Amino acid sequence: MIKGEESCNNKVDNSFRYAIALTGGIATGKSTVSALFMSHGFSIIDADKIAHKLLDIHSLEIAKLFGNQYVENNIVLRKKLGSLIFNNENEKLKLENLIHPLIENSIIQEAKILDLKSKPYLIDIPLFFEKQHYNISKSIVVYTSKEIQIKRLMKRDNCTKQEALVRINNQMDIEKKKLLSTYIIDNSKDLQHLQEEVKRVKNLLI
Repeated sequence: MIKGEESCNNKVDNSFRYAIALTGGIATGKSTVSALFMSHGFSIIDADKIAHKLLDIHSLEIAKLFGNQYVENNIVLRKKLGSLIFNNENEKLKLENLIHPLIENSIIQEAKILDLKSKPYLIDIPLFFEKQHYNISKSIVVYTSKEIQIKRLMKRDNCTKQEALVRINNQMDIEKKKLLSTYIIDNSKDLQHLQEEVKRVKNLLI
């Protein structure tokens, strides 16, 4: 469905002229939706993949900030570091202050290249609404209920319900993201339903 409300990022930066933000909550299925859009010919900029690459590039800074136990052979132990920052707001801010400006710069540079093609493309940004760093006028939220989020995250990461809730509650509530979005893709059913949802929204974008 199309929402009448504009994104909270209401200014359009020339760097994102053809960009559409793809977001949602943890375990709502953004990666699957991203892959489905790619199968329809859309280019994707993936903020998480950029972040993973930048973490390893800056592994020395990570070791200095958090300790050598979070880096092994110049590779950041992301799961171990994640356990630290999800439970400590100060540590989370330290990481964000280091890595978020680097991620933003990389996304802007990739977006400038894709804008030259004059066709819609997606930027997968998990914290699009939380951080409001990107002046992108349209957004897609991949939606499931919080109950489904919890079940999927517990199964995916083999974690307890309490651990899943801590991670989910570190992000904006999925119902609020749903209200802020331009388009909603419902991922509360099976893969066939999700494929139809992606196709429906794809047809609205081209």
